[in-house]
Amino acid sequence: MYLVIRIRGTTGVLSGIASTLEMLRLNRISHAVLVEENPSYEGMLQKAKDYITWGEVNVETVAELLEKRGRLVGGAKVTEEYLSENTDYKSFEELAEALVNSEVKLQDINMKPLFRLHPPRKGYKGIRNSVKEGGSLGYRGEAINDLAKRMA
Repeated sequence: MYLVIRIRGTTGVLSGIASTLEMLRLNRISHAVLVEENPSYEGMLQKAKDYITWGEVNVETVAELLEKRGRLVGGAKVTEEYLSENTDYKSFEELAEALVNSEVKLQDINMKPLFRLHPPRKGYKGIRNSVKEGGSLGYRGEAINDLAKRMA
């Protein structure tokens, strides 16, 4: 499972890339979504690579995002009481494990599929270059977990 974070804004975005970002539900800077690892999503990520960053997320990071930034439809914060009463999961860690293994989707448990994050502490390295060139855009693998923790 990938965690995808939007880094750049809307100025000068081509319409095809803008519609791809909209399909990914990344309408604003510092919004993040969880997407499955399949060819259609990977094609969308490659198309929007100049505006986003993504990588493989681990269970610990997903649990932290759910606890700090998870919201129900309607805007209420997700709590462990809600999870134990309304889902099959007793804790954020169990839900995170199921999400990473693609056993459940956030929409199935009445949660918003989007995480609204803060800008990262200590800032980005650069929003015009890829990770390979010393910037922040594009595929970053396991390093997405460090960025997500700085933004949570």
